[in-house]
Amino acid sequence: MPAQEGQVKLVVVTGSGRSGTSSVAGTLKRLGLYIPQPEVETDENNPRGYYEPLWVAEFHKWLLNPIPVRTIDSRPNAGKIAKKHVTPEVEQQLRDWLREQIATGEKQILLKDTRAYWVYDLWQRMAEEFGAQLTSLTMLRHPAQVVRSRDTAYLSDMTRHFRRQRETTNVAAWINAAFETERVTRGNPRAFVPYYDLIGDWRAAMKRAGEQLGLSFNDVSGHHPVDDFIDVSLNRSNPDWEGLEVAPGLVKLAEQSWEAMNALVESPDDQAAMKRIDALRQEYVDLYWSSAAIALDETTAQVAKVRQKLKAKLAEAEAEIERLKG
Repeated sequence: MPAQEGQVKLVVVTGSGRSGTSSVAGTLKRLGLYIPQPEVETDENNPRGYYEPLWVAEFHKWLLNPIPVRTIDSRPNAGKIAKKHVTPEVEQQLRDWLREQIATGEKQILLKDTRAYWVYDLWQRMAEEFGAQLTSLTMLRHPAQVVRSRDTAYLSDMTRHFRRQRETTNVAAWINAAFETERVTRGNPRAFVPYYDLIGDWRAAMKRAGEQLGLSFNDVSGHHPVDDFIDVSLNRSNPDWEGLEVAPGLVKLAEQSWEAMNALVESPDDQAAMKRIDALRQEYVDLYWSSAAIALDETTAQVAKVRQKLKAKLAEAEAEIERLKG
Protein backbone atom coordinates (compact mmCIF):
# COMPACT_ATOMS: atom_id res chain seq x y z
CA MET A 1 0.00 0.00 0.00
CA PRO A 2 1.57 3.35 -1.03
CA ALA A 3 2.06 5.95 1.69
CA GLN A 4 -0.25 8.95 1.81
CA GLU A 5 1.29 12.35 1.18
CA GLY A 6 3.02 13.59 4.33
CA GLN A 7 2.60 10.25 6.10
CA VAL A 8 5.38 9.25 8.49
CA LYS A 9 7.34 6.19 7.42
CA LEU A 10 8.78 3.86 10.04
CA VAL A 11 11.59 1.87 8.45
CA VAL A 12 12.42 -1.27 10.44
CA VAL A 13 15.87 -2.61 9.53
CA THR A 14 16.23 -6.24 10.48
CA GLY A 15 17.99 -9.46 9.53
CA SER A 16 20.10 -12.02 11.35
CA GLY A 17 23.01 -10.73 13.41
CA ARG A 18 26.26 -10.22 11.45
CA SER A 19 24.32 -9.81 8.19
CA GLY A 20 25.10 -6.15 7.53
CA THR A 21 22.21 -4.49 9.36
CA SER A 22 24.55 -1.90 10.89
CA SER A 23 26.11 -1.18 7.50
CA VAL A 24 22.77 -0.59 5.83
CA ALA A 25 21.45 1.45 8.77
CA GLY A 26 24.57 3.64 8.66
CA THR A 27 24.03 4.02 4.92
CA LEU A 28 20.39 5.03 5.36
CA LYS A 29 21.34 7.60 7.99
CA ARG A 30 23.82 9.17 5.58
CA LEU A 31 21.10 9.16 2.92
CA GLY A 32 18.92 11.35 5.13
CA LEU A 33 16.83 9.06 7.35
CA TYR A 34 16.41 9.99 11.01
CA ILE A 35 17.58 7.70 13.82
CA PRO A 36 15.97 8.46 17.20
CA GLN A 37 18.62 9.49 19.72
CA PRO A 38 20.60 8.36 21.57
CA GLU A 39 22.08 5.48 19.62
CA VAL A 40 23.67 2.28 20.92
CA GLU A 41 27.36 2.97 21.50
CA THR A 42 30.09 1.28 19.49
CA ASP A 43 32.10 -1.59 20.95
CA GLU A 44 34.83 -4.04 19.93
CA ASN A 45 32.32 -6.20 18.02
CA ASN A 46 31.13 -3.27 15.93
CA PRO A 47 33.60 -0.35 16.10
CA ARG A 48 31.97 1.46 13.15
CA GLY A 49 28.64 1.83 14.97
CA TYR A 50 25.31 0.04 15.29
CA TYR A 51 23.04 2.92 14.16
CA GLU A 52 20.41 1.52 16.48
CA PRO A 53 18.13 3.60 18.71
CA LEU A 54 19.14 2.81 22.29
CA TRP A 55 15.56 2.87 23.52
CA VAL A 56 14.45 0.33 20.91
CA ALA A 57 17.34 -2.00 21.78
CA GLU A 58 16.62 -1.80 25.51
CA PHE A 59 12.87 -2.21 24.93
CA HIS A 60 13.34 -5.45 23.00
CA LYS A 61 15.86 -6.75 25.55
CA TRP A 62 13.47 -5.98 28.40
CA LEU A 63 10.65 -7.78 26.60
CA LEU A 64 12.47 -10.76 25.05
CA ASN A 65 15.42 -11.64 27.32
CA PRO A 66 13.37 -12.91 30.29
CA ILE A 67 11.26 -15.26 28.11
CA PRO A 68 13.91 -15.94 26.71
CA VAL A 69 13.75 -15.38 22.95
CA ARG A 70 17.17 -14.98 21.31
CA THR A 71 18.04 -12.40 18.67
CA ILE A 72 17.97 -15.28 16.21
CA ASP A 73 16.14 -18.23 17.74
CA SER A 74 15.90 -21.72 16.26
CA ARG A 75 12.52 -22.54 17.83
CA PRO A 76 9.66 -22.43 15.30
CA ASN A 77 7.30 -21.20 18.01
CA ALA A 78 9.57 -18.40 19.28
CA GLY A 79 7.36 -15.78 17.63
CA LYS A 80 4.26 -17.12 19.36
CA ILE A 81 6.09 -17.11 22.69
CA ALA A 82 7.08 -13.46 22.19
CA LYS A 83 3.56 -12.50 21.14
CA LYS A 84 2.05 -13.99 24.32
CA HIS A 85 4.20 -11.66 26.42
CA VAL A 86 2.98 -8.46 24.74
CA THR A 87 0.79 -7.01 27.50
CA PRO A 88 -1.06 -3.68 27.68
CA GLU A 89 1.92 -2.39 29.71
CA VAL A 90 4.28 -3.33 26.85
CA GLU A 91 2.04 -1.63 24.32
CA GLN A 92 1.83 1.53 26.43
CA GLN A 93 5.61 1.79 26.72
CA LEU A 94 6.00 1.62 22.96
CA ARG A 95 3.07 3.97 22.41
CA ASP A 96 4.56 6.66 24.67
CA TRP A 97 7.99 6.45 23.04
CA LEU A 98 6.63 6.39 19.50
CA ARG A 99 4.46 9.43 20.22
CA GLU A 100 7.63 11.39 21.04
CA GLN A 101 9.27 10.33 17.78
CA ILE A 102 6.25 11.24 15.68
CA ALA A 103 6.22 14.65 17.38
CA THR A 104 9.71 15.43 16.06
CA GLY A 105 8.22 16.07 12.64
CA GLU A 106 10.60 13.63 10.94
CA LYS A 107 8.96 11.81 8.04
CA GLN A 108 11.40 8.90 7.61
CA ILE A 109 12.30 7.30 10.95
CA LEU A 110 14.86 4.51 11.01
CA LEU A 111 14.25 1.75 13.59
CA LYS A 112 17.07 -0.75 13.33
CA ASP A 113 17.03 -3.77 15.63
CA THR A 114 17.57 -7.39 14.61
CA ARG A 115 14.94 -8.54 17.16
CA ALA A 116 12.09 -6.42 15.79
CA TYR A 117 10.56 -9.19 13.67
CA TRP A 118 9.61 -11.20 16.77
CA VAL A 119 7.08 -8.49 17.69
CA TYR A 120 6.49 -6.96 14.27
CA ASP A 121 2.72 -7.06 14.73
CA LEU A 122 3.13 -4.91 17.85
CA TRP A 123 4.97 -2.29 15.80
CA GLN A 124 2.26 -2.60 13.14
CA ARG A 125 -0.53 -1.81 15.62
CA MET A 126 1.31 1.16 17.06
CA ALA A 127 2.12 2.55 13.61
CA GLU A 128 -1.54 2.35 12.64
CA GLU A 129 -2.56 4.18 15.83
CA PHE A 130 -0.42 7.15 14.79
CA GLY A 131 -1.33 6.99 11.11
CA ALA A 132 2.22 6.03 10.18
CA GLN A 133 3.28 3.47 7.59
CA LEU A 134 5.42 0.55 8.74
CA THR A 135 7.99 -0.70 6.23
CA SER A 136 10.89 -3.12 6.52
CA LEU A 137 14.35 -3.59 5.04
CA THR A 138 15.79 -7.05 5.64
CA MET A 139 19.47 -7.74 5.10
CA LEU A 140 20.36 -11.06 3.50
CA ARG A 141 23.73 -12.68 4.00
CA HIS A 142 24.68 -16.28 3.27
CA PRO A 143 24.10 -18.41 6.40
CA ALA A 144 27.64 -19.85 6.32
CA GLN A 145 29.05 -16.31 6.29
CA VAL A 146 26.81 -15.27 9.17
CA VAL A 147 27.75 -18.29 11.28
CA ARG A 148 31.46 -17.91 10.53
CA SER A 149 31.28 -14.20 11.37
CA ARG A 150 29.49 -14.98 14.65
CA ASP A 151 32.21 -17.55 15.43
CA THR A 152 34.89 -14.90 14.96
CA ALA A 153 33.03 -12.36 17.08
CA TYR A 154 31.75 -14.56 19.89
CA LEU A 155 33.17 -18.12 19.90
CA SER A 156 36.91 -17.82 19.22
CA ASP A 157 37.87 -19.11 22.70
CA MET A 158 35.31 -21.92 22.94
CA THR A 159 35.85 -25.69 22.69
CA ARG A 160 35.21 -27.59 19.46
CA HIS A 161 32.19 -29.36 21.00
CA PHE A 162 30.64 -26.07 22.07
CA ARG A 163 31.36 -24.45 18.69
CA ARG A 164 29.67 -27.37 16.92
CA GLN A 165 26.58 -26.93 19.07
CA ARG A 166 26.46 -23.18 18.48
CA GLU A 167 27.18 -23.44 14.75
CA THR A 168 24.36 -25.96 14.30
CA THR A 169 21.96 -23.88 16.37
CA ASN A 170 22.94 -20.66 14.59
CA VAL A 171 22.37 -22.18 11.13
CA ALA A 172 18.95 -23.40 12.27
CA ALA A 173 18.24 -20.01 13.82
CA TRP A 174 19.23 -18.26 10.57
CA ILE A 175 16.69 -20.37 8.68
CA ASN A 176 13.97 -19.79 11.26
CA ALA A 177 14.61 -16.05 11.48
CA ALA A 178 14.52 -15.69 7.69
CA PHE A 179 11.18 -17.46 7.50
CA GLU A 180 9.70 -15.52 10.42
CA THR A 181 10.81 -12.15 9.00
CA GLU A 182 9.38 -12.98 5.59
CA ARG A 183 6.09 -14.16 7.08
CA VAL A 184 5.39 -11.21 9.40
CA THR A 185 6.27 -8.51 6.84
CA ARG A 186 3.87 -9.75 4.14
CA GLY A 187 1.37 -7.09 3.14
CA ASN A 188 3.65 -4.16 4.06
CA PRO A 189 6.13 -2.35 1.83
CA ARG A 190 9.38 -4.28 2.19
CA ALA A 191 12.80 -4.71 0.66
CA PHE A 192 15.40 -7.48 0.85
CA VAL A 193 19.00 -6.39 0.34
CA PRO A 194 21.83 -8.92 -0.12
CA TYR A 195 24.99 -7.91 1.74
CA TYR A 196 27.07 -8.42 -1.43
CA ASP A 197 24.85 -5.92 -3.27
CA LEU A 198 25.27 -3.31 -0.55
CA ILE A 199 29.07 -3.44 -0.43
CA GLY A 200 29.43 -4.06 -4.18
CA ASP A 201 27.29 -1.17 -5.45
CA TRP A 202 25.47 0.60 -2.67
CA ARG A 203 23.90 3.15 -5.02
CA ALA A 204 22.14 0.46 -7.07
CA ALA A 205 21.15 -1.53 -3.96
CA MET A 206 19.71 1.52 -2.18
CA LYS A 207 17.98 2.80 -5.31
CA ARG A 208 16.11 -0.49 -5.63
CA ALA A 209 15.27 -0.65 -1.90
CA GLY A 210 14.28 3.01 -1.80
CA GLU A 211 11.85 2.56 -4.66
CA GLN A 212 10.35 -0.54 -3.08
CA LEU A 213 9.82 1.27 0.22
CA GLY A 214 8.90 4.66 -1.23
CA LEU A 215 11.80 6.46 0.48
CA SER A 216 13.39 9.77 -0.47
CA PHE A 217 17.18 10.08 -0.34
CA ASN A 218 19.52 13.04 -0.55
CA ASP A 219 21.60 13.63 -3.68
CA VAL A 220 23.97 10.70 -4.33
CA SER A 221 25.70 12.13 -7.39
CA GLY A 222 29.42 12.77 -7.03
CA HIS A 223 31.36 11.69 -3.96
CA HIS A 224 28.99 10.83 -1.10
CA PRO A 225 29.63 10.16 2.62
CA VAL A 226 28.45 6.59 2.07
CA ASP A 227 31.46 6.07 -0.22
CA ASP A 228 33.70 6.58 2.79
CA PHE A 229 31.48 4.51 5.09
CA ILE A 230 31.03 1.26 3.15
CA ASP A 231 34.15 -0.85 3.65
CA VAL A 232 34.45 -3.84 1.32
CA SER A 233 37.29 -5.25 3.45
CA LEU A 234 34.79 -5.97 6.24
CA ASN A 235 33.46 -8.89 4.19
CA ARG A 236 36.00 -11.41 5.47
CA SER A 237 33.79 -14.54 5.68
CA ASN A 238 33.42 -17.00 2.81
CA PRO A 239 30.00 -18.19 1.58
CA ASP A 240 30.92 -21.87 1.89
CA TRP A 241 30.62 -24.51 4.58
CA GLU A 242 34.26 -25.55 4.85
CA GLY A 243 35.36 -25.74 8.47
CA LEU A 244 31.81 -25.58 9.85
CA GLU A 245 30.55 -28.74 11.56
CA VAL A 246 26.92 -28.72 10.48
CA ALA A 247 24.90 -31.77 9.42
CA PRO A 248 24.49 -32.16 5.61
CA GLY A 249 20.69 -32.18 5.85
CA LEU A 250 20.66 -28.85 7.63
CA VAL A 251 23.19 -27.41 5.18
CA LYS A 252 20.95 -28.42 2.27
CA LEU A 253 17.90 -26.79 3.85
CA ALA A 254 19.91 -23.63 4.59
CA GLU A 255 21.05 -23.39 0.96
CA GLN A 256 17.50 -23.86 -0.31
CA SER A 257 16.25 -21.22 2.12
CA TRP A 258 19.00 -18.82 1.00
CA GLU A 259 17.98 -19.23 -2.64
CA ALA A 260 14.28 -18.79 -1.83
CA MET A 261 14.87 -15.58 0.15
CA ASN A 262 17.00 -14.12 -2.63
CA ALA A 263 14.10 -14.60 -5.04
CA LEU A 264 12.39 -11.73 -3.17
CA VAL A 265 15.14 -9.19 -3.83
CA GLU A 266 13.80 -7.94 -7.16
CA SER A 267 10.15 -8.70 -6.40
CA PRO A 268 9.44 -8.66 -2.63
CA ASP A 269 5.91 -10.01 -3.04
CA ASP A 270 6.56 -12.76 -5.59
CA GLN A 271 3.82 -15.33 -5.00
CA ALA A 272 5.81 -18.32 -6.26
CA ALA A 273 8.74 -17.43 -3.99
CA MET A 274 6.49 -17.06 -0.96
CA LYS A 275 4.86 -20.41 -1.69
CA ARG A 276 8.32 -21.99 -1.88
CA ILE A 277 9.28 -20.38 1.45
CA ASP A 278 6.11 -21.72 3.09
CA ALA A 279 7.00 -25.25 1.95
CA LEU A 280 10.57 -24.93 3.22
CA ARG A 281 9.35 -23.55 6.52
CA GLN A 282 7.18 -26.63 7.04
CA GLU A 283 10.17 -28.81 6.23
CA TYR A 284 12.20 -26.93 8.84
CA VAL A 285 9.46 -27.26 11.48
CA ASP A 286 9.33 -31.03 10.95
CA LEU A 287 13.13 -31.28 11.16
CA TYR A 288 13.29 -29.19 14.32
CA TRP A 289 10.73 -31.17 16.30
CA SER A 290 12.17 -34.49 15.13
CA SER A 291 15.61 -33.35 16.28
CA ALA A 292 14.19 -32.23 19.62
CA ALA A 293 12.63 -35.68 20.08
CA ILE A 294 15.91 -37.43 19.22
CA ALA A 295 17.76 -35.26 21.75
CA LEU A 296 15.17 -35.73 24.51
CA ASP A 297 17.39 -38.01 26.62
CA GLU A 298 20.29 -35.57 26.31
CA THR A 299 18.04 -32.68 27.35
CA THR A 300 16.71 -34.66 30.31
CA ALA A 301 20.25 -35.56 31.40
CA GLN A 302 21.38 -31.93 31.21
CA VAL A 303 18.40 -30.77 33.28
CA ALA A 304 19.17 -33.45 35.88
CA LYS A 305 22.81 -32.35 36.01
CA VAL A 306 21.80 -28.73 36.65
CA ARG A 307 19.41 -29.81 39.39
CA GLN A 308 22.15 -31.83 41.07
CA LYS A 309 24.47 -28.82 41.04
CA LEU A 310 21.74 -26.63 42.52
CA LYS A 311 21.07 -29.23 45.22
CA ALA A 312 24.76 -29.34 46.11
CA LYS A 313 24.95 -25.56 46.32
CA LEU A 314 21.82 -25.45 48.46
CA ALA A 315 23.28 -28.05 50.83
CA GLU A 316 26.49 -26.03 51.11
CA ALA A 317 24.52 -22.88 51.86
CA GLU A 318 22.43 -24.63 54.54
CA ALA A 319 25.58 -26.07 56.13
CA GLU A 320 27.15 -22.62 56.20
CA ILE A 321 24.03 -21.18 57.82
CA GLU A 322 24.15 -23.83 60.54
CA ARG A 323 27.86 -23.15 61.09
CA LEU A 324 27.22 -19.43 61.49
CA LYS A 325 24.38 -20.10 63.90
CA GLY A 326 26.77 -22.23 65.98
